[in-house]
Amino acid sequence: MPDQELDVRPLRKPDKHPAIFGTYEKLAVGESLVLVNNHDPKHLHDEFDRDYPGGYSWDYEQQEPKEWKVRIGKLAETALPRVTCDTTSTKALSEPDVTGAVWSLSAAQRDLDSAIVTVPAGTTQDTHRGPDHDLLVHVLRGVGRIITELGEVELAPGALAWLPRRSQQAFAAEPGEDLTYLVVGKRHEGLTLNISSH
Repeated sequence: MPDQELDVRPLRKPDKHPAIFGTYEKLAVGESLVLVNNHDPKHLHDEFDRDYPGGYSWDYEQQEPKEWKVRIGKLAETALPRVTCDTTSTKALSEPDVTGAVWSLSAAQRDLDSAIVTVPAGTTQDTHRGPDHDLLVHVLRGVGRIITELGEVELAPGALAWLPRRSQQAFAAEPGEDLTYLVVGKRHEGLTLNISSH
Protein backbone atom coordinates (compact mmCIF):
# COMPACT_ATOMS: atom_id res chain seq x y z
CA MET A 1 0.00 0.00 0.00
CA PRO A 2 1.48 3.39 -0.95
CA ASP A 3 2.24 5.89 1.79
CA GLN A 4 -0.52 8.35 2.53
CA GLU A 5 0.44 12.01 2.02
CA LEU A 6 -1.06 14.49 4.45
CA ASP A 7 -0.65 18.16 3.53
CA VAL A 8 -1.58 20.23 6.58
CA ARG A 9 -0.60 23.61 5.10
CA PRO A 10 -4.21 24.60 4.26
CA LEU A 11 -5.46 23.72 7.76
CA ARG A 12 -5.91 26.17 10.63
CA LYS A 13 -3.13 25.86 13.19
CA PRO A 14 -5.39 24.34 15.93
CA ASP A 15 -6.52 21.63 13.48
CA LYS A 16 -3.10 20.47 12.31
CA HIS A 17 -1.90 18.24 15.14
CA PRO A 18 -5.30 16.55 15.69
CA ALA A 19 -5.44 15.75 11.95
CA ILE A 20 -1.92 14.31 12.01
CA PHE A 21 -2.47 12.16 15.10
CA GLY A 22 -5.88 11.04 13.79
CA THR A 23 -4.29 9.89 10.53
CA TYR A 24 -1.40 8.22 12.36
CA GLU A 25 -3.76 6.28 14.65
CA LYS A 26 -5.51 4.77 11.59
CA LEU A 27 -2.26 3.44 10.11
CA ALA A 28 -1.50 -0.27 10.33
CA VAL A 29 1.81 -1.39 11.80
CA GLY A 30 4.46 -1.01 9.09
CA GLU A 31 2.59 1.75 7.26
CA SER A 32 3.63 5.37 7.20
CA LEU A 33 2.36 8.77 6.25
CA VAL A 34 4.22 11.58 4.55
CA LEU A 35 3.51 14.84 6.32
CA VAL A 36 3.73 18.03 4.25
CA ASN A 37 4.13 21.26 6.22
CA ASN A 38 5.41 24.80 5.65
CA HIS A 39 7.97 24.61 8.48
CA ASP A 40 10.02 22.11 10.47
CA PRO A 41 7.46 20.30 12.70
CA LYS A 42 9.80 20.15 15.73
CA HIS A 43 6.98 20.55 18.26
CA LEU A 44 5.06 17.72 16.63
CA HIS A 45 8.18 15.56 16.94
CA ASP A 46 8.28 16.38 20.66
CA GLU A 47 4.64 15.25 20.97
CA PHE A 48 5.40 11.95 19.21
CA ASP A 49 8.33 11.44 21.61
CA ARG A 50 5.99 12.08 24.54
CA ASP A 51 3.15 9.82 23.37
CA TYR A 52 4.85 7.09 21.27
CA PRO A 53 8.51 6.82 22.37
CA GLY A 54 10.19 3.96 20.51
CA GLY A 55 7.00 3.12 18.64
CA TYR A 56 7.33 5.33 15.57
CA SER A 57 9.92 6.40 12.99
CA TRP A 58 10.63 9.96 11.82
CA ASP A 59 12.56 10.67 8.62
CA TYR A 60 12.94 14.02 6.88
CA GLU A 61 12.49 13.66 3.13
CA GLN A 62 12.43 17.32 2.11
CA GLN A 63 13.45 20.52 3.90
CA GLU A 64 12.54 23.43 1.63
CA PRO A 65 11.59 26.89 3.03
CA LYS A 66 7.86 26.47 2.30
CA GLU A 67 7.62 22.69 1.95
CA TRP A 68 8.87 20.25 4.55
CA LYS A 69 8.16 16.55 4.12
CA VAL A 70 8.50 14.04 6.95
CA ARG A 71 7.81 10.31 6.72
CA ILE A 72 6.24 9.13 9.98
CA GLY A 73 6.11 5.36 10.31
CA LYS A 74 4.04 3.26 12.70
CA LEU A 75 6.23 0.60 14.33
CA ALA A 76 3.79 -0.66 16.99
CA GLU A 77 0.01 -0.97 17.21
CA THR A 78 -0.21 1.15 20.36
CA ALA A 79 2.01 3.28 22.54
CA LEU A 80 4.61 1.09 24.24
CA PRO A 81 4.59 0.35 27.98
CA ARG A 82 7.29 2.36 29.73
CA VAL A 83 8.51 3.70 33.04
CA THR A 84 7.43 7.33 33.38
CA CYS A 85 8.85 8.23 36.78
CA ASP A 86 11.04 6.84 39.57
CA THR A 87 9.06 7.57 42.74
CA THR A 88 12.00 6.60 44.96
CA SER A 89 14.03 9.55 43.65
CA THR A 90 13.09 13.06 44.67
CA LYS A 91 15.19 14.26 41.72
CA ALA A 92 12.56 12.76 39.40
CA LEU A 93 9.92 15.06 40.86
CA SER A 94 9.62 18.71 39.89
CA GLU A 95 8.41 21.75 41.77
CA PRO A 96 4.67 21.53 42.56
CA ASP A 97 2.29 23.15 40.10
CA VAL A 98 -0.81 25.09 41.19
CA THR A 99 -2.62 21.82 42.04
CA GLY A 100 0.24 20.58 44.21
CA ALA A 101 1.26 17.99 41.58
CA VAL A 102 5.00 17.33 41.26
CA TRP A 103 4.47 14.78 38.44
CA SER A 104 1.54 13.91 36.18
CA LEU A 105 0.88 11.51 33.34
CA SER A 106 1.35 13.58 30.20
CA ALA A 107 0.52 11.27 27.29
CA ALA A 108 -2.36 12.77 25.31
CA GLN A 109 -3.82 9.40 24.28
CA ARG A 110 -4.80 7.87 27.64
CA ASP A 111 -7.86 6.71 29.57
CA LEU A 112 -6.65 7.56 33.06
CA ASP A 113 -5.15 10.43 34.96
CA SER A 114 -2.33 10.04 37.41
CA ALA A 115 -0.27 12.50 39.40
CA ILE A 116 2.13 12.65 42.30
CA VAL A 117 0.98 15.30 44.75
CA THR A 118 2.91 16.85 47.61
CA VAL A 119 1.18 18.46 50.59
CA PRO A 120 3.80 20.59 52.40
CA ALA A 121 4.60 19.62 55.98
CA GLY A 122 2.25 21.17 58.51
CA THR A 123 -0.41 22.19 55.97
CA THR A 124 -3.90 21.02 55.03
CA GLN A 125 -5.74 21.19 51.74
CA ASP A 126 -9.01 23.05 51.61
CA THR A 127 -11.90 20.62 52.07
CA HIS A 128 -13.41 19.68 48.72
CA ARG A 129 -15.51 17.02 47.01
CA GLY A 130 -13.72 14.59 44.75
CA PRO A 131 -14.59 13.96 41.09
CA ASP A 132 -17.50 11.88 39.81
CA HIS A 133 -15.39 8.72 39.82
CA ASP A 134 -13.32 6.75 42.32
CA LEU A 135 -9.66 7.51 42.98
CA LEU A 136 -6.85 5.38 44.40
CA VAL A 137 -4.16 7.09 46.48
CA HIS A 138 -0.85 5.43 47.36
CA VAL A 139 1.28 7.20 49.97
CA LEU A 140 4.93 7.37 48.94
CA ARG A 141 6.49 9.50 51.70
CA GLY A 142 5.48 11.33 54.84
CA VAL A 143 2.77 10.93 57.45
CA GLY A 144 -0.63 12.59 57.44
CA ARG A 145 -4.33 11.97 57.26
CA ILE A 146 -7.44 12.31 55.13
CA ILE A 147 -10.06 14.44 56.83
CA THR A 148 -13.51 13.06 55.90
CA GLU A 149 -17.07 14.09 56.73
CA LEU A 150 -17.10 11.87 59.86
CA GLY A 151 -13.50 11.53 60.96
CA GLU A 152 -9.93 11.05 59.88
CA VAL A 153 -8.02 8.30 58.06
CA GLU A 154 -4.37 7.94 59.09
CA LEU A 155 -1.79 7.83 56.29
CA ALA A 156 1.79 6.51 56.27
CA PRO A 157 4.16 5.31 53.52
CA GLY A 158 2.70 2.27 51.77
CA ALA A 159 -0.93 3.07 52.60
CA LEU A 160 -3.30 2.52 49.66
CA ALA A 161 -6.47 4.56 50.15
CA TRP A 162 -9.70 4.43 48.17
CA LEU A 163 -11.56 7.71 47.67
CA PRO A 164 -15.14 6.95 46.58
CA ARG A 165 -16.59 9.25 43.94
CA ARG A 166 -17.79 12.65 45.18
CA SER A 167 -16.48 11.97 48.70
CA GLN A 168 -15.64 14.97 50.87
CA GLN A 169 -11.97 15.10 51.75
CA ALA A 170 -8.92 17.12 52.67
CA PHE A 171 -5.35 15.85 52.93
CA ALA A 172 -3.24 17.03 55.87
CA ALA A 173 0.51 16.57 56.32
CA GLU A 174 2.01 16.28 59.78
CA PRO A 175 4.74 18.77 60.74
CA GLY A 176 8.30 17.81 59.86
CA GLU A 177 7.88 16.13 56.45
CA ASP A 178 5.89 16.68 53.27
CA LEU A 179 3.13 14.16 52.52
CA THR A 180 3.67 12.80 49.00
CA TYR A 181 1.21 10.47 47.32
CA LEU A 182 0.35 8.99 43.95
CA VAL A 183 -3.26 9.43 42.82
CA VAL A 184 -4.81 7.43 39.95
CA GLY A 185 -8.30 7.69 38.45
CA LYS A 186 -10.33 7.98 35.30
CA ARG A 187 -9.26 10.78 32.98
CA HIS A 188 -11.08 14.03 33.70
CA GLU A 189 -10.54 17.76 33.90
CA GLY A 190 -7.88 18.49 36.52
CA LEU A 191 -8.98 18.69 40.12
CA THR A 192 -7.50 21.74 41.80
CA LEU A 193 -6.02 20.88 45.17
CA ASN A 194 -5.92 24.02 47.27
CA ILE A 195 -3.32 23.98 50.02
CA SER A 196 -3.85 26.01 53.18
CA SER A 197 -2.10 26.23 56.55
CA HIS A 198 -3.25 24.33 59.65
